[in-house]
Amino acid sequence: MIGEVKYSKTLHKDFSETLNQRVMAHFEKEGINPFAQKDMLLKTFLLLVLYAGVYSVIISGSIRNLPVLFILWGLLGLGQSFIGMCVMHDAVHGAYTKNRLSYLLLQLPIIAIGVESKIWRIEHNILHHTYPNVDGVDQDIHPRFVFRFSVHQPRRWYHRYQHIYATFFYSFLIIEWLTVKDFLKVIRYHHLRFFKSYTESLYVAAIILLKKLAFYFLFLYLPLQLMTYEPWIILCMFLTMLVVAGIVMTIIFQLAHVVPDCETEAGTSGMADKSWHVYQLESTCNFAHADKLLSYLIGGLNYQVEHHLFPKICHVHYPAISPIVKQTAEEFGHPYHYRKTFSDAVKAHYRHLKELGQGES
Repeated sequence: MIGEVKYSKTLHKDFSETLNQRVMAHFEKEGINPFAQKDMLLKTFLLLVLYAGVYSVIISGSIRNLPVLFILWGLLGLGQSFIGMCVMHDAVHGAYTKNRLSYLLLQLPIIAIGVESKIWRIEHNILHHTYPNVDGVDQDIHPRFVFRFSVHQPRRWYHRYQHIYATFFYSFLIIEWLTVKDFLKVIRYHHLRFFKSYTESLYVAAIILLKKLAFYFLFLYLPLQLMTYEPWIILCMFLTMLVVAGIVMTIIFQLAHVVPDCETEAGTSGMADKSWHVYQLESTCNFAHADKLLSYLIGGLNYQVEHHLFPKICHVHYPAISPIVKQTAEEFGHPYHYRKTFSDAVKAHYRHLKELGQGES
């Protein structure tokens, strides 16, 4: 059962305590809290304005050039992924704010990108963050019949081509998310007892349905009513948005864990002999710290080590605490995985897929 096996509370305790003390001392010294600051509020405002602006231009009918319209729908896909990584991610982790009203307001952009925060909180916060790269628990490395993301997963003949077809399947992430994934997760998490009762599971499913209907109303029904193109063309535009968002979000998250440096585990049985803090270092990789624009757009997910160690700290603080984490890890003899550039990280991910598929890793 998930959660029955816990990490060791004594192993590497000196490292864990030192790291926490040093990071908290940083916030005390700077006189700030670890939640969203003015720059985060400005980023949220800009992302939402741009997202709404592109959407408004599309449905206004002012653009008649078909290639330009497809580009605009692609930009909506980028906006969808950036809002997901920058706003939803922090909000669901509780890293954005402690204010209840502000948290409820943050549900609006989450609805606008078509996903369900309650299911994401279970899948991402509880399962992925507790057991990253643990086969059978972490859904980020779930093979989905076509992948081999870990040496602990069986290798099929077609996996030797997974580095070639991976991007194609990555493009379906948001399409799956917006159709069946959340509903299937309700069933799964009901059986795993993340919901207290059958009634609560039905309630969650009903809320998911309402939110998805709102998304489809805005991004499919209204365009079909207001745009003068054939329905199949509008549907292709809509799918362009989802494909762009799926590829961007999947690749960004994969760069942090499915690369050669990162450790994987066959299951939770061996976790009692591990330190949670050290295992986060072993199973996670950072990349491209010097690329400020990339870091800004993807919500600091190139600082995944810091995020995994301190998920309740807003991502705008990661660049400041990163040197502290790196120095402390090296001081205690623990790894701090890092790829210098975004292209290095992407190449490492696809190379790792090839190695796993061909039995070289």
